[in-house]
Amino acid sequence: MSEAYVIEAVRTPVGKRGGGLSAVHPADLGAHVLTALMARSGVDPAAVEDVVFGCLDAVGPQAGDIARTCWLAAGLPEHVPGVTVDRQCGSSQQAVHFAAQAVLSGTQDLVVAGGVQNMSQIPIAFASRRAAEPLGLADGPFAGSTGWRERYGDAPVDQFHGAELIADAWHLSRTDMEEFALRSHQRAVRALDEGRFDRETVPYGEVAADEGPRRGTTLARMAALPPVVPGGRLTAAVSSQVSDGAAALLLASGRAVAAHGLTPRARIHHLSVRGEDPIRMLSAPIPATAYALEKAGLSIGDIDLVEINEAFAPVVLAWLKETGADPERVNVNGGAIALGHPLGATGVRLMTTLLHELERTGGRFGLQTMCEGGGQANVTIIERL
Repeated sequence: MSEAYVIEAVRTPVGKRGGGLSAVHPADLGAHVLTALMARSGVDPAAVEDVVFGCLDAVGPQAGDIARTCWLAAGLPEHVPGVTVDRQCGSSQQAVHFAAQAVLSGTQDLVVAGGVQNMSQIPIAFASRRAAEPLGLADGPFAGSTGWRERYGDAPVDQFHGAELIADAWHLSRTDMEEFALRSHQRAVRALDEGRFDRETVPYGEVAADEGPRRGTTLARMAALPPVVPGGRLTAAVSSQVSDGAAALLLASGRAVAAHGLTPRARIHHLSVRGEDPIRMLSAPIPATAYALEKAGLSIGDIDLVEINEAFAPVVLAWLKETGADPERVNVNGGAIALGHPLGATGVRLMTTLLHELERTGGRFGLQTMCEGGGQANVTIIERL
């Protein structure tokens, strides 16, 4: 079996809702990282065999197979196809998996994986809720399904409800979550000030850095916010930010590395995805990580750095409790609470950051995971070369 090597990885800055990227067409956001990816890798774009992008809420400017549209908007060769993946928040991480599987199987040698999302233009759940209203359809993707109701009843299928269930099950207080959120902002601000994101980020116009981190936030400010769910402990402060952005990476086989004179930066060591309770929804990274480590023959102690998406603080805090991972190796440059979560792009944004941080620190193994709608989680382990 062929190896799948990571050759290059880039991302835009993550823009905040209504911020510097909010008016940019998603195709142009994606085109921006694709142009930079091809230029930095030195690969002839004509040699790329497929472009796999993550994107959800694929309506309006994000409809029509945005992967293909981004490639064409970048002025790249028309014969290269594109396909768009929706595994909810894990969409572009799944794009990496599909691209890597094509390379590992020997059926393709050069594949781009990436993702894009403009949440300022297309709000979260627009496709499943708001777009259904003028059609007279039931609210949400599950409502009206006889089979779903027979299996899961009328329990709310909602990420905020799922996060509250996790906080209850793992006995996480509001203070626990707010202290974690504050650390995320502090780590992200430190990373920005130390230039840790400079190599991985491709400025877009006047937007040169991530817009989400809050320098002045405090525990007192967080404590003053109302809960998202009445009577609950979850607030906006411990939740990921609505964001805009894009990211892309290039995967190559050993044959392509030799043919194009490339220098691999990492290899894909493991790929897997698991599911669990879709009502609690957001706890799947826990069993998914256990499964991945067992399959890979590794322990959590073998992992030098972890990127687990901060959809909500309880997701990461519960994962830390169950895995026993060292918090000083997890989201060391902050996470989505501070940096934002442009849904379809976050998977590759995390991998781009993970790769660059492994190189900066000299680590060997990096693990990435994230919770996803439907109670799912992808896990990717890369090995720095």
